[in-house]
Amino acid sequence: MDKMKKIPSIHCYEDFVSALRLAGMSMGGENDEGIFSLCSLFGEEIEWHTEKPDTDPWEWRIRVLDEFDDIAYGKLFFKKSGYITKEWYPYFYAARRKGRSFEEIYEEGKISTYAKKIYKIVSDKGAIPLHAIKKIGEVKKEDKSKFDRAITELQMGMFITVCGRARKISFEGQEYGWSSTVFCTTEEYFDGEITGNTARLTPGNAYREIESHLYTLNPNIEEKKIEKFIYGI
Repeated sequence: MDKMKKIPSIHCYEDFVSALRLAGMSMGGENDEGIFSLCSLFGEEIEWHTEKPDTDPWEWRIRVLDEFDDIAYGKLFFKKSGYITKEWYPYFYAARRKGRSFEEIYEEGKISTYAKKIYKIVSDKGAIPLHAIKKIGEVKKEDKSKFDRAITELQMGMFITVCGRARKISFEGQEYGWSSTVFCTTEEYFDGEITGNTARLTPGNAYREIESHLYTLNPNIEEKKIEKFIYGI
C-alpha cells in the first residue's frame, strides 16, 4: 500500500511529529524539488511565522530538537532545510560519508579549507552558537558568503547539525539580542550512535533502502532527483 495513505493530515505540532516519524524524512518547506514534504499534508490551521508553537511550522524546527533526541533538522537536501529521523539518519550518513572520516574526505579535496576551519571550531567546542563561531573564526562582513557556504556544506555532508538556539550573553551574564542557531557535530548530536549503526550498512545498500522508501512516499519522483536528495549533491 502506498505509505502516503497511511500518513494523516497535519493540524498541529503533535500531528507533525507523528507524521514525521512515519515518513522518516521530509523537506523543511514546500516540495519544490519534487521529492517529498509534509507541508503537502498541512491543514488550514497551519500558518507560518505566527509564533504560535502548536500551529507555526517555523517554531517546530527548533521545538523538535528541544523536545526529542530522535529527530535531526538542518540544511540536508538541495542545500535547503529538512528533517530526518534517527531511524533513517544512518542510511543517509552511510550513503554520503561512505565510511570516511572528515579528514579523509578533506584530503580527497571534497571539503573546502574554509569549511575545515569552521568544522574544527564546532568539533572543539561540542555545541556552539552561530554568533560564537563567527567570533572565534574572526568572520568579517566580506566573509559572509564564504561562511554561509561552509556552514551549508558541512550540514549537507553530515559533519555538523543544528542542535538548538541560543542568545548572546552580556558581561553581566544576561541574555540579549536575537537567538542564533547552535551547531554540534553529528556524532555529538546522536551520542556516537550514528557511527555504530552505520557500520552495518554499505553505501550501496543504504542508497537502495532510501530510494525504495522514497517511492512509497512519492511514486512519481524523477530518478535524477533521488540521487541528489540522497547524496546531498
